[in-house]
Amino acid sequence: MLFMLIVKASKNSEAGNLPPVELMQAMTQFNENLVQAGVRIMARGLHPSSNALRISYPIAGGEPVIMEGPFSEPKDLIAGFILIDVQSKEEAVYWAKRMPDPQGYGEGEIELRQVF
Repeated sequence: MLFMLIVKASKNSEAGNLPPVELMQAMTQFNENLVQAGVRIMARGLHPSSNALRISYPIAGGEPVIMEGPFSEPKDLIAGFILIDVQSKEEAVYWAKRMPDPQGYGEGEIELRQVF
């Protein structure tokens, strides 16, 4: 079963601020643990939304509308993700609960979603 651990953005990630060195080391160790367990498929961080485009379709059958970032409300944005292949939802939760606070500064939030 594929699951995505979605790391929600924060004011700091949107500003391009890197987490403290200790957190970077903890995240590296977490990712190494995922690899050693044979469950990690991919892990990536994303650039801030100031480098992003949003494409919407406000009229059915109409032309798409392109909006340049940055976008408001960091809590509604994604800063990165880890894709894991596990045997059950419980195992996905097991790994998600072991991820260090991905933002530090008390701003971290992870959303766990199963992939079709």
